[in-house]
Amino acid sequence: MPTVTLNGKEHSLPDGATAADAVRAAGAEDGRGVAVAVDGEVVARGDWAGSQLPDGARVEVLQAVQGGC
Repeated sequence: MPTVTLNGKEHSLPDGATAADAVRAAGAEDGRGVAVAVDGEVVARGDWAGSQLPDGARVEVLQAVQGGC
């Protein structure tokens, strides 16, 4: 079971976890307006399901939000 740092916090994910799993773990299930980086490298949306996360990976899941003052 790999342990990754997801948005600055340690998370245990199931064996074979992918960037798509990290997106779900971050609470961005629909994936709209989301960008993913693994160890500082952006992962293209089309590659999320095939990008297996190694143990110890640093994963950032960023979601665009709209708003203003």
